[in-house]
Parts: sequence; C-alpha cells; structure tokens
Amino acid sequence: MKFDKAAGKNPIDQLKVVGKPVDRIDGPLKVTGTAPYAYERHDVVPNQAYGVILGAAIAKGRINAIDLSAARAAPGVIGIVTHENAGHVGVGDFYTARPLAGPAVDHYHQAVAVVVAETFEQARYAASLIRVDYARTPGAFDLETARVSGVEPKAFPDTHVGDFDTAYAAAPVKVDATYTTPDHAHVMMEPHATIAAWEGDKVTLWTSIQIVQWGLRDFAKIMGMPKENIRIDSPFIGGGFGGKATILSDAVMAALAARAVGRPVKVTLARPHLFNNTTHRAATIQRLRIGATSDGRITAFGHDAWDGNLPGGISERAPLPGLLLYAGANRRTTVRQTQLDLPEASAMRAPGEAPGLMAIEIAMDELAEKLGMDPVALRILNDTQVNPAEPTTRFTIRQLPEAFRTGAERFGWDRRSAKPGTVRDGRWLVGMGTAAAIRGGPVSPSGARVTLTMAGRILVESDMTDIGTGSYTIMGQTAAEMLGVPVDRVDVRIGDSAFPAASGSLGQRGAASATSGVYAASVKLREAIAQRMGLNARDTGFADGKVLSGHRAIPLDEAARGGAIVGEDSMTYDDAYMKSMERQTFGAHFVELGVDAMTGEVRMRRMLAVCAGGRILNPKTARSQVIGAMTMGVGAALMEELAVDKRFGFFVNHDMAGYEVPVHADIPRQDVIFLDELDPDASPMKAKGVGELGICGVAAAIANAIYNATGVRVRDYPITLDKFLDRLPAVA
Repeated sequence: MKFDKAAGKNPIDQLKVVGKPVDRIDGPLKVTGTAPYAYERHDVVPNQAYGVILGAAIAKGRINAIDLSAARAAPGVIGIVTHENAGHVGVGDFYTARPLAGPAVDHYHQAVAVVVAETFEQARYAASLIRVDYARTPGAFDLETARVSGVEPKAFPDTHVGDFDTAYAAAPVKVDATYTTPDHAHVMMEPHATIAAWEGDKVTLWTSIQIVQWGLRDFAKIMGMPKENIRIDSPFIGGGFGGKATILSDAVMAALAARAVGRPVKVTLARPHLFNNTTHRAATIQRLRIGATSDGRITAFGHDAWDGNLPGGISERAPLPGLLLYAGANRRTTVRQTQLDLPEASAMRAPGEAPGLMAIEIAMDELAEKLGMDPVALRILNDTQVNPAEPTTRFTIRQLPEAFRTGAERFGWDRRSAKPGTVRDGRWLVGMGTAAAIRGGPVSPSGARVTLTMAGRILVESDMTDIGTGSYTIMGQTAAEMLGVPVDRVDVRIGDSAFPAASGSLGQRGAASATSGVYAASVKLREAIAQRMGLNARDTGFADGKVLSGHRAIPLDEAARGGAIVGEDSMTYDDAYMKSMERQTFGAHFVELGVDAMTGEVRMRRMLAVCAGGRILNPKTARSQVIGAMTMGVGAALMEELAVDKRFGFFVNHDMAGYEVPVHADIPRQDVIFLDELDPDASPMKAKGVGELGICGVAAAIANAIYNATGVRVRDYPITLDKFLDRLPAVA
C-alpha cells in the first residue's frame, strides 16, 4: 500500500481501541521477570558457553603482540579470538568504528579479544590474564583544542538564506553567545548482549537491537556473508535511546567466538564498555547570533556548531532545529567536525534537536531579556507556518503557539517574576523557565503480517522492535481496531527477522511507521476475509467480533473455519508527496525550580510538557515516553557529563556510580498535555511521534529557570553549582 495523499476517513477513526489508554500487552511479562531479554535466552539453543571481551587499554596506537598463554591455560577456557585468528571483520554502514582492534587500536576499550569459557567467571578471569604489548601514539581528545588547531571539514551542509551578515549588523537588538554541551552516555538499563549460534554457514543472533533490518545489513557487511544466512531475534530490549541502533561489538564478538569454538556463545558488555566500547552523544560548541527588531521580530539567525568524532563518524548537527523553529528572513548555519580519537559518537535520543535546543532556547531567553519582552510572547511572535528557507513549503500542521498558550495557562506562567532573583521561599530562590520543542515526524516503509487464526484470534507479526516504548501495545491496538475485536484477542510477535520488515525503533518514527504497516496488512486481511465469506470487501465492516455486510452480522470466527487467513503488506511512501510538506512535531516545556541560596543546590519543583504529535495512539504509553524524556532532560541540564581524560583519551566516569543520572528524588510532579491533533498528511494513522519530542528543550527550560531564580546565566552544561555558586545573590 502506498501513501501518496492525505489520509481520508478510515477504520482507525472509529477510536474504539486506538487512542485509548490500553495497558501494555507485554506488561505482565516484564513485571514478573519472564520477558526474554537477549542474554537470558537460555532455552533457545543448548550448550551455551560464555564470552568475555577484553577492551583496549590505550586510546590510539597499535598492538605489537598478544600473549594468550596464561589465559589459554586457565580453567574452563574453550577458545580465544583476536584479530590474529578472527578472519574477515569489516565495518557496517551506520557505525564507523571497527568492532575488533588489531593491529591498529582506534579508541579506548575497543575489543581486543574475546575469551570463551564454560562459565562467565572463568571467562572473566582468563581475560584478565591476557597480556597485550601496545605501542601508544598521540591522539586528539579535547574538542576545543582540536577545533582551534585543526581544519574542520563540513559535517552537515551549510545553509544560507538571505544576507545574514548585513541583517545581523543592522539589527537594533542582538545576542551573540557561545554555549557548550558535554559528551553524554545512553546508560540504558540493559547492556548490549548477544547469543550467537551457527549451523553450517548460517548464524542466528539473539540480541538487543533497535533496527533489525540495519542489523542484517551491517552484520552481513562486517562478516562478509550473505544477509540470507543471518537471522536476528530481538523481541525485548531493555532500553536503547539510539545506542543499539544496529550491530555493535557484542554481536560481532559473540559470532566470531561461536564460530571459532563450534558451539553457541553468549556475550554481554561490562558496564564500563557501554561508555567506551559503544557509542555516545558528542560534545558540542555552539555559537548563536540572533538579531531582532525592537519589537522582537527576528531578522537574522546564525548558528555555528562544532563537534568531534572518529573519521567517518556522523555529526551531532546541533543547528538542525533552528532551520525550522522560528521565522527570520536572513539565516546561516554551519557545522564543523574535528577528528577525535575518543569512542565513536552517534545517535542519542533526538540527535541534533536535543543539544541544539540546549543552546537555541537559552539564546531566545537572552534575546527576550534584552527586548524587555516575555519569553513566551517572543516565541509566539516568531512562529512561522512555512519553512523559513522555502516559504512555498508549508507544515502539515504546526501548533507551537497553541502549545505555549496552553502551557502558560496551565502552568501559571503569569505568576512568574520578570525580574530574576526576586522570588524566595525560605532559603530557596525560586524561578520559572520555558523552552520550545521541535522534532521531526518522519515515517519509514514498514510491513506486517496479520493472521486470523483458526482459533478466532488475530496474530500480528513484524520485525519491529520494542525498546520499552509500547510497540507491542499500539500494534495490537491497530489490528484490534481494524478487525473489530478487543485487544485481548490479539497476539503480537515482533523483533524476528523472519517476519516482515518494519522501520525499527529510532528517530521517533517507530510508532507511526509500524502501526501503518499493521494497518496495510489488516486491510489485506479484511479483503481476504470478505472474499472467503463471499462478501463485497468495500461494503464489509468489522465490529464487536463480527463481520458486517448489509443486514448481516457474522461472527468473525466463522471465517476461519476453513483455515487461517493471512493478510500481509507494507506501507510505503511517495517521495514527491512526502517532500512537498514539512512534517514536524512541536511542544513547549515549562519548569519551576528552587536554588538553595546558601549552597547552590538545584531542586526541581514541577514540570509540564505540552506536545503536538499528531494522533496519540495510546495516551498512557505516550505519556510514559514523554515523562521519561523529560527526566533525561533534567539529567542533561544538571548532572550528565562524560568526563574525558585528556591525557589518555577515555571516559573516566564509565559506570553508574560516576556517571550521574536523575533518580526518583530528583524528579518532581510531571504533567503532560497532548494537544488535540490529527495529521492526515503524516500517515494513514494520522499520527507522528512524541518519544523524542519530550526531551527537546527541557534542559534549556531548566537553564532559563535557574537564571530566573538567581540572575546568574550559565551557558555551559551541565549546570553544576561550581559554575554559579560564587555569583549567587548575597544572603542577607
């Protein structure tokens, strides 16, 4: 089925199941500890051995020699794989880092060897006995130093609209400030893990991965083998945030080890390896220059950003949100990337928008202050209903002003003091802050197979994944709506490459894409059921477990008496139609916090997100996604930072003790409002997404609230008390 025009009225619009706060289909498995995560698939293949990865002890250089003698002699050891006996190991299409070091070492904790033993403890001990002779070479580990000393290539196309330099020079009100964001870690709950088993030249990976089709593509390229010889099974994922987009070293090393020892091998990365062996969000340096008229209309918008990565790695693209967020006739953005020899930087929740808005939305508040204007009013004034660079291209729907107006009223924004540092509650300085949110609303081709079984149940199958977002549930809701049955009559099986290909979970596209695939397959099934029953498909409806045609209401079960009926299809998208409009999601964040006047401690008091993301397929799971994203935004604002050892090139705080993330005590009351919105130009579900929108802008809203509370502006994240304690207002 092809999506090439606005969706009209369809069965989803009944909203008997879709749009309802349905409990998670997979919830009982998760709360009882019986959901099968990758490392715990003990029953899928017998005789599993344990693999433990040894990571490189240098960040850049070469391996002169590896002494495996003591490790091979250790109890329980079955085999050891290094670059010397691994065979071909290439690089996939998404990640640029090599999964196996040797003889060159590209970054700290790059896999050097995998030791296989009968038990995990034996493998871990044997790995500690390996002796590696390294030749260390100098590397680049500091973004600011590398930026100043090197020539940075373009990492993202420069954009030029109008004459930025002239307009900025002529603007009566200007902001020119530089902001920095540090390296961030995904810190997902479940570490990267894989069980690999070979049968001849075919391999099965039970792994934790967000996009199954990318995994097939990249594993095939890395191993130099046909995709048809690979099966990936990933029904449950304990968090990803972009850090498990495709194949990483756990899967590669497990497969190499399993092939070498001739039996299944399971590998999980130790927690420090999640920080230095896999990927992270890159640090950025961002310069914002905004010029405006005296009444607040933006006339010049300039955003220059720098980030760093391994050669060939992707850029963080911090100026991305500014391309579409506000009006302004004269605009310029640049992105430059310098080579760093740190572990690879790659996608992390809302890449581009999340760090870009951390800077843009502080700059907007700074502009509002110079104008003597309310920050909410300034943002509404500079709204645009068309692409600022291409005024003939409109947004499918854009409710950013509505998000701000709704949020301001609900939050009590009119009680905010415009003068910073003037509101106190005992020893606490109290402030409010706001920020805009924008995140793309993309969709990807997705397929599914929907079956009416002989038992009268509906079975949904797709290689879509669920990273804790609720894919099982919304896909089940879609099939239930289309076939006129309650959700408890729907079984959902996902994450297996043997099933029809779907979008996977990345970039806020999963919900709308995967459910659209189920929609397409369900249409096929409806037609097949009508044909078997001798009915005209166009005049056939499905409701209350019955097939409706004219005055007839036939139990759905009767259709399956002659055998199961299958509908399989994919939803694809017409390029010209999809490029004719901008599809984005929008929101507004509001926070209130307190800053201890004596110690500088920051305490969140309350938070509100107002989101416009198309039809909300399940408000319960959607709310869960948004409050989780808001929590990540608190972390980015106040505590999260990968500390770089700039001598030896690694992230020092590579564990959950040193890399701080918010805990329950850090998070106050969180409210979420979903604006009533349908986007028929986005998908047949008229839905987009909210899972990444919820983090966009949160950190800047907190930074702005800290300024409102204290009168101290901090432009370098995280906003730890050492950056403003000495500038707090004097205590009477």
